Amino acid sequence: MTTDARAAAAETSAVAFVGRSKIDWAGYLFILAFAVPFLLFNVLPVLFGIYVGFTDWAIIGAPEWVGLQNYRDALADKWLQQAFVNVLLYALIIVPGVVVLGLAFAMFVNRSWPLSGLARTILFTPNVVSATVIGLVWVWVLDTQFGLLNHYLGWFGIGPIAWLTSSQWSLVGVSIASIWWDMGLGFVLFLAALQDVPKDLYEAASIDGAGFLRQQLAITLPWIRPTISMVVTLQIISTMRIFSQVYVMTNGGPAGSSASVIFHIYQTAIVRNMLGYASAVSVLLFLAVLAVTLLQRLLLREVSHG
Repeated sequence: MTTDARAAAAETSAVAFVGRSKIDWAGYLFILAFAVPFLLFNVLPVLFGIYVGFTDWAIIGAPEWVGLQNYRDALADKWLQQAFVNVLLYALIIVPGVVVLGLAFAMFVNRSWPLSGLARTILFTPNVVSATVIGLVWVWVLDTQFGLLNHYLGWFGIGPIAWLTSSQWSLVGVSIASIWWDMGLGFVLFLAALQDVPKDLYEAASIDGAGFLRQQLAITLPWIRPTISMVVTLQIISTMRIFSQVYVMTNGGPAGSSASVIFHIYQTAIVRNMLGYASAVSVLLFLAVLAVTLLQRLLLREVSHG
């Protein structure tokens, strides 16, 4: 190849490289409409909260660096330990309740029974109502003297139960309201998954003599297993962040028996003005949610592969 040919080839390659490396800045301008608010209102507050967790700050004045002291105080805080125990108990009640009831009602509606269309609306409606309204409604339903639930329990000879004013029952009372509120999302997800199950599988199983229960165990549950995993994951995260129901229905009482971790953070940050300590507890809650979610996903993956 001659010198001129080599020079022409090199020039052609350079032009092609420049053409390939040309940046379309218009695309980045469109991304900025999302990226800038996301950075300002999501990423930067998280980073600032992590920084505040290493300081002693009461909003007024400059933060004072204290290192890991807030985390040491958090690990020794008996009220925080009680809040984490409460969250675990909430999860043991709410998550199975949402999954079992949501799946049961989804199966009922999916079979097109009479009034199934109305049932869909009724079952999903609580999920779009604010937590404050839900809390106030259930405060009335669970009232010890005049509550609707105690009224009906009286028909069976069961005496009044202090659902919201007893340290023994307050956590259960909040859990009942939370199941009713959160069940709508699980119900919709399960219903969508059930409608994707091929009808031919049920017909083949019926021909082979499989009854309703056998069909659900052998066809329905394996087919919707990914949806069950997703609902469990979402509900665990939601339960670990429970706050509004606790604040409206019991205010964390009596004696902290129904307080959640988020409620403890609220009390520490807003009522006691301990922003540094509250930020440290928030980081610990984030790590706990992350650990529980990863563990749950790992366990469900092993079960599905097994």
